[in-house]
Amino acid sequence: MKLFIFDHCPYCVRAMMMTGWKGLDIEWVYLQNHDVDARIRMVGANMVPILEKADGSFMGESLDIVAYLDKLDAASALAPAAFSKEIQSFLEESSYYSCRLLFPRNVKVAAVDMPEFAETEAIAWYSKNKTALISMDFDDAYAKSTTYIAGLAHCWPLLDKVSLPTERNNQLSYDDILLFPGLRNLTLVKGLVFPERIRRYIDEVAQLTHIRLYDAIAI
Repeated sequence: MKLFIFDHCPYCVRAMMMTGWKGLDIEWVYLQNHDVDARIRMVGANMVPILEKADGSFMGESLDIVAYLDKLDAASALAPAAFSKEIQSFLEESSYYSCRLLFPRNVKVAAVDMPEFAETEAIAWYSKNKTALISMDFDDAYAKSTTYIAGLAHCWPLLDKVSLPTERNNQLSYDDILLFPGLRNLTLVKGLVFPERIRRYIDEVAQLTHIRLYDAIAI
């Protein structure tokens, strides 16, 4: 099986987490960000991740892929979500700040550390679409990083109830599938100091799923 992904995409990280958590023999294939035609050929829509199953058929939609992979090994099945409301509130409240912190940084590290941006056309396509989404030039957004980091600080308390994997016998759940990808991506932001408990959460889930964090390349 193959998993077609972008490294920086939170939806892709959901599926990537499953391969590490379950130890599945699935090849990760990095698509170029601008190659919309490739995605449409596989699933008829511009989306990632995409799973190519053993029979050669393709599946889109990240949570459908997660559920499919989860059934491959019932012994390590995900637990049901317990904090969906809190996590959804956090994702909604933090999105404004996270997008403006991450979009310019993805481009700054693109050439070396993001395989989906190996081609200059991929960087240009991403930059055009994401600057339009935030209605802001990337340089301007990057220059205001301190402001956006401060904005995130008001969002952290929304996660106070979320448990650590070590508090539940290292059992992962659908809560982690929804929450971890965005937090993992924020490790790309140099100068962002996570609350101690949230940092522990990030490190614990990363260890269980074998997902690389961005601390070493943070800017």
